[in-house]
Amino acid sequence: MQRVRFYYLIKLQYLGFRFHGWQKQPDVITVEKMVERTTAYVLGRKNFKLLASGRTDAKVSVNQTYIELFVDKAPIDVKEFLPEFNKNLPPDIRALDITETDKDFNIINHPKQKEYLYFFAYGEKFHPFCAPFMTYFKDDLDIELMQQGAKLFEGEHDFWSYAFRPKPETITQGKIDFCELTENDIYTANFFPKKSYVLKIRGKGFKRHQIRLMMGALFDLGRGDVDLNFIEKTLEGENRIKLEHIAQPSGLILKEVKLEE
Repeated sequence: MQRVRFYYLIKLQYLGFRFHGWQKQPDVITVEKMVERTTAYVLGRKNFKLLASGRTDAKVSVNQTYIELFVDKAPIDVKEFLPEFNKNLPPDIRALDITETDKDFNIINHPKQKEYLYFFAYGEKFHPFCAPFMTYFKDDLDIELMQQGAKLFEGEHDFWSYAFRPKPETITQGKIDFCELTENDIYTANFFPKKSYVLKIRGKGFKRHQIRLMMGALFDLGRGDVDLNFIEKTLEGENRIKLEHIAQPSGLILKEVKLEE
């Protein structure tokens, strides 16, 4: 008997601070686990499958991403599903939209562009309420130098040094379409420090920990441990420079995933 399957695309956002990343793991709370439990409860059955457009690390938040939902046997009413789904999701996860798709669409292989933001502040210790949204750096930082360093990441490079534990077959050549460090005017709150900063970065794909390794290199640049020449060398794959400074995950936000035609 041929399987009857229905396909849906869910637009999702979540605060990652209390989760051990997206992917389901034993004995810890993950976003996938909570979304899967909620889906099973709302559908009243378990004959479905979830597939994310990408994985996030522990404590990394997402403003907007996509997951694909495969449902067997009977279709769902998307107008009824969405409010019921949101009502039963944890308060730090929200579905923004759901649309029907088809078997030819694949969330993993479909071309897309991702934009990430990394928020940080330095100097006087900030309010603890900031911790889910930005990283505190205790040393003084040369922001202007870091801005110059951020621009070096733009374009085609071999990102071997920014690939976490690359294997011989890992493709490290890639392209970053946009990379800029500016003062933060995106997220504000009365408990935020008077001045904070954000690294904005866009590209079609990133390796595990790549952006956090890039941010770690910029932190090292800002406090004078390395210079601009060092950043340039890390972008030449033949140098094989192993970077150790992985910036904290809580400052990282996946702002948006854009699906391309």
